[in-house]
Amino acid sequence: MTVTKNHSREYSDAWLLEILGSARTVALVGASADPAKPSHEVLKFLIERGYEVIPVNPRPDLTEILGLTVYSSLKSIDRPVDMVDVFRPSAELAGIAREAVAIGARVLWAQLGIEDDEAARIAEEGGLSVVMDRCPKIELARLSSAASSGQ
Repeated sequence: MTVTKNHSREYSDAWLLEILGSARTVALVGASADPAKPSHEVLKFLIERGYEVIPVNPRPDLTEILGLTVYSSLKSIDRPVDMVDVFRPSAELAGIAREAVAIGARVLWAQLGIEDDEAARIAEEGGLSVVMDRCPKIELARLSSAASSGQ
């Protein structure tokens, strides 16, 4: 499924559907326990959509979100991860991409406003598909709406 993309262009709906349909376990980097934060909202939405979500946040005082164990890093996760969804600044994305490659993830997904060409190169050279500047919650809702309306 790995295809080098021009991350300044649109991704095809079919490609996004393939990624979102094949990923079952999502490590959410930058997860927050604060219900007002977008990462919390996306975490909850993905759980409701049937994904196994693994919150990742290095804060030692944050051990649980929505009843889920919080991991301090990607490398501390004790099971395979399909997709790494990132809610961290673009400047941190290359390091996260290296960790995603190291744990054998299949997809690096960077949230709205998060883009880094070096991170995309690292991930793609490591065999990952890359999506940047998109939100899986928004894409799932949009693609589901389009499918139900017959578009």
